[in-house]
Amino acid sequence: MTPTLVRRHRPSSSSPELRARDWAEIQERMLVPLYEAVYERLEVGAGTRLLSLGCGSGLALLMAAARGATVSGVDPDVRRLRLAHERLLPEGGSAPRLGQGAPESVTEQGAPPFNLVTAFDSLYCAGGSAHGMATALARAASCAERGAPVVLAGWGPQERCAASGALRVAARLADPMCAPARWRPSGRDDLENLAHEAGLRPDGSGRVACPYGYADMGSALRGMLSTGAFDAAARATDEEQVVKELTEALHPYLRRDGTVWMPNVFRYLIARA
Repeated sequence: MTPTLVRRHRPSSSSPELRARDWAEIQERMLVPLYEAVYERLEVGAGTRLLSLGCGSGLALLMAAARGATVSGVDPDVRRLRLAHERLLPEGGSAPRLGQGAPESVTEQGAPPFNLVTAFDSLYCAGGSAHGMATALARAASCAERGAPVVLAGWGPQERCAASGALRVAARLADPMCAPARWRPSGRDDLENLAHEAGLRPDGSGRVACPYGYADMGSALRGMLSTGAFDAAARATDEEQVVKELTEALHPYLRRDGTVWMPNVFRYLIARA
């Protein structure tokens, strides 16, 4: 898919509702190339029964449903889930199963098990802790067919992720709180280690270019802040300080026409239950 710039957005307040809307309207689409690459590789279609961990406001689910898949998802953010309900509301028939709790909350008695599990959002579950994420993955795998693919995703190498400089701001400012959800550089074997802890067997991987493109600095700030990666930093200092330092970190990627463009690479791992 050809990457496009997100249209201009006016500055936003820090309310959780507007942050969720910013995620849905600005930031979530940055990962579309990742979703497409995984769905194409795994031939997602009419026979797919998908469970998404950290489904956010439902864009990845919508893309899978457009391919004919039956989709379900869970996310800890009730505001994003409301947006997912709006986005996925069918004109007829039953709506997809979405829940705020554990993966079991979207399983239906007597229904066939899932045959694909995805975890595209690296901050999903238990504040982003590896142990919490492994537990969620193991529970999701128990709701899936034996041998079903479980897809994990995360950042690629630091040197190929322009957004890493901005995310280091979040890590540095949040340090006094020792926040588990703050960003840290990705290790080469992070996804494999997570899969092993969840009792899964790695079975292939790939890398996908997911550039972050914004029409102006205001949109870039709103998009980055909507990820949740800067929440702990804002609590440890204040939002004004976070915005100031984030603006400085984004400045090298501000182009002459006012757009902001950050090349990034994401990595995904396919594991098996």
